[in-house]
Amino acid sequence: MIFGHPAGLLNLFLTEMWERFSFYGMRAILVLFLVADPADGGLGMNPVTAAALYSVYNATVYLLALPGGWVADRLSGTRRAVLIGGVIIAAGHYVLAIPADATVFLGLVLVALGTGLLKPNISTMVGELYDRLPDEHHAKRDSGFSLFYMGINVGAWGGALVTGFLADHYGWHIGFLAAAIGMTIALIQYVVAGRSLGDVGRTAHRPLDEYRRGLILRRIAFLGVLGLLALAIASVLLSAATDRTLLDSVLLLIPPIVVAVPVAFFAAMLREHTLTPPERSRVVSYIPIFCAAALFWMIYDQSGNLLNLFAEDKVDNQVFGLDFPVAWYQSINPLLILLLAPLFAFMWARLGERAPSTPVKFAIGLLGIGGSFVIMGFAGAAATSGQISPLWLLSVYLVQTLAELFLSPVGLSVTTKLAPTRFASQMMGLWFLATATGNAVGGYVVRLNGVLGDAVYYGLLGALAGVVGLVFLLMAPRIRKLMAGVD
Repeated sequence: MIFGHPAGLLNLFLTEMWERFSFYGMRAILVLFLVADPADGGLGMNPVTAAALYSVYNATVYLLALPGGWVADRLSGTRRAVLIGGVIIAAGHYVLAIPADATVFLGLVLVALGTGLLKPNISTMVGELYDRLPDEHHAKRDSGFSLFYMGINVGAWGGALVTGFLADHYGWHIGFLAAAIGMTIALIQYVVAGRSLGDVGRTAHRPLDEYRRGLILRRIAFLGVLGLLALAIASVLLSAATDRTLLDSVLLLIPPIVVAVPVAFFAAMLREHTLTPPERSRVVSYIPIFCAAALFWMIYDQSGNLLNLFAEDKVDNQVFGLDFPVAWYQSINPLLILLLAPLFAFMWARLGERAPSTPVKFAIGLLGIGGSFVIMGFAGAAATSGQISPLWLLSVYLVQTLAELFLSPVGLSVTTKLAPTRFASQMMGLWFLATATGNAVGGYVVRLNGVLGDAVYYGLLGALAGVVGLVFLLMAPRIRKLMAGVD
């Protein structure tokens, strides 16, 4: 135990920290790289297409968390799934570091595939650590997830600063190489400190019999080889499509598929005959939680595409007369979380049973994210007369951070508590699928920015989130009842 928490939490904290360093470091410079002139090493992509690609890429990353959870539940166990996922992520970042246009899409797909294996399962392992504290696991769990969430943001903060600086001074692909090195460090740390986890995650929750397991693994290996060949060919074709018609067609086709997946998954879970009445009620209660999270992440994740492009074109990016990389804006949110997350963790632990219920926390999160885009609408109006102060974006990110701390770590925790045991990893995959759904819808929504203009676009989305937040607040007692004793 470390300060009342399982020793394995430190291992998972550090592993997630370095993985997030690589993921958010790459993501901080991605849309800037996509729109940069080819003479400056970029792809020269239209900003609207680049913003849509960013959203669809995010959606794909989190969509793959669902099969990643299934692999852990039925085949490998969470511990091995995290390791395999980390290796694939590292490979993807190293491919992105190759200075060739034809490697970009292949690298992005590899990072997405690996993250789908790693992300839901490392969070599930955190929950499993606290399941082994029967006398106090409910009291410690929210606090532990908030601390784990700090690891995410230490990595995100450092990743944006490092890759942003390197990309600005030494080229885009050097920035991508830094992300690859960060993921390599994560893998080394995870393996070296493996003993601290005990037997957590060693076995699958619902393992297949030996024959079916071997059959599926052989098929995965065969399809994996074919898939990599297809990805390589597709990457070349997409990079060669200078008019981007092929890319735009792909970006329009993916979002409906992503949105259909959670609908089908909820339907399948509710038809599962082995669920007890309390488990079924908890799954039903998770539907509005899922929808609220999807709306939240649709707005929140625009910080990496539209807000990044807004910062590059319409903000005076100087401090004390010195220019700084645009990608550094992506470090503001994680830095604020580092400062505020311990206060939230202490607050929830201190309040105990007097803390607001999960539905109320979600309602506050929606109101907050809506408020941040209302501020962004005013910033867009101010930018029509010239470049604006960075303080506008600082205020937007501050409000978003406060909203995030009411929703995101709480959502991670409640997912592990509402999940039926046999669907533990897959339910965590469903939580990340909310982010996928939000970003998939965002792939369409961001295209409206060019039509409506900044002030109207951000203002409308902010008002929408505010209205939904108020409705969610009114629904909170009903949702809490459906949670059947979980809070």
